[in-house]
Amino acid sequence: MANNITCKHCGQQRPALGFAPFPNEIGQQIGAEICQPCWQDWLKKQSQIINHYGLDLTSPDAQTFLFDNMKGYLFNEAPQATAQIDTSKEGTVKW
Repeated sequence: MANNITCKHCGQQRPALGFAPFPNEIGQQIGAEICQPCWQDWLKKQSQIINHYGLDLTSPDAQTFLFDNMKGYLFNEAPQATAQIDTSKEGTVKW
């Protein structure tokens, strides 16, 4: 894979991720077209989505939901299933 690429997410010239994070076509695409900082940003967003929606990643539906959101986030696609996380009440929950 090339050292520097024009990232499909941010549009900047940066080092490519350099590896396929998944053993499939989308994994190859991510490794070749997404920069390292954007991949790190996605990993944070992914954790937020998993926690916010309480996803059980052993469920094929949850995996599909997460992959759809990953493609939408990284490649600026806007699938109808893109997760919206309401952070307006962040820090206000009292236990």
